[in-house]
Amino acid sequence: MLKNFMIFQYIAIVRTLEIIILVMLILIAYNFVPISTGAIETIYIDASSNDSIVESLESNGYTVTPLDKMMILLDHKPKSGWYRLTHNTEDRYKFFKNIYKKTADTMQIVIFSGETNLELINRLANDTNLNKKLLLQEYNNLKKFQEANIFSGHYIIAKDVKEKNLINFLFTISNETLKLFIKQSFSTKPSFNTINTLIIKASIIQKETNNPKEMSKISSVIENRLTKGMKLQMDATLNYGKYSHKIVTPERIKSDTSRFNTYKYKGLPPYALGTISLNALNAAKFPNRTKYLFFVLQPKGGHIFSENYEKHLASIKKYKKHLEKSKNLKKEKEIINIKIQKNTHDSNISSKDINITITDKIH
Repeated sequence: MLKNFMIFQYIAIVRTLEIIILVMLILIAYNFVPISTGAIETIYIDASSNDSIVESLESNGYTVTPLDKMMILLDHKPKSGWYRLTHNTEDRYKFFKNIYKKTADTMQIVIFSGETNLELINRLANDTNLNKKLLLQEYNNLKKFQEANIFSGHYIIAKDVKEKNLINFLFTISNETLKLFIKQSFSTKPSFNTINTLIIKASIIQKETNNPKEMSKISSVIENRLTKGMKLQMDATLNYGKYSHKIVTPERIKSDTSRFNTYKYKGLPPYALGTISLNALNAAKFPNRTKYLFFVLQPKGGHIFSENYEKHLASIKKYKKHLEKSKNLKKEKEIINIKIQKNTHDSNISSKDINITITDKIH
């Protein structure tokens, strides 16, 4: 009996040693497997899940085995962010185990509201010293909508990011923002056309105001006019493409024959006018409940909203009177300043005093 037990123990020890030796051989062999030489070094890792980390690495040219995945999660899982993975100076074990340590130097960029695709790409190329043609190519490869694929806002990017990774990153963050908006705003999954329509409306709202407090009111005007079958008749819709930042004149309104001219055609423009903010998209989905059909600029900023044309005309008249008064006061100020300059020695009134007096008149 004792002899059988000792034999059993001996066999168990041998098998354990065999397993240990096998594991060591696997680890040694694993360590000599080369890391992908053609992989991109500076990458953005989406760490929302373990699978996302692997997907981020693989999409940038890294082959991730099950053992690699274990190494990544062995010590510290990398957080979402930018990493510079220099893969020619380390063995495979250290490379995957220490990914979390290899954060890249970063900088901040801004995507402005109301930018067209081309304006956005031109500025990105200028701000990052990247190739404009490659940036546009990557943008066009990923875009779902004609315009407004990337949300406005502040973004943190790696200083030595490449064109593909920069555009991928901006689309990734924007797509996640859009998915969250859809999840919070709809009980069932909306169609592409539903989202596209909201984005078009949001782009009009964005062009009309940058004030989040007014966006839902302007959204209500859009909804009320569409519901009544009225033309939108909004200058903002004519700020499209090459006219993105051009002043809309009466001549433009008469001469523009495109579907963006909502003075001539009913309904929405064919596609979004430019980049939108999440505030504008929320306003498009959740307009205020009003009877407003018109709005016009206020003298001190913002807009005056009206339910009927008569009140709207009165608001316009008030605004024009203010402009005229401001022009007259400006001329008066210029004349008085000239007189002061000519009669400096005789005058007891300073230009500062006159500036205060005229400012009080305007208000």
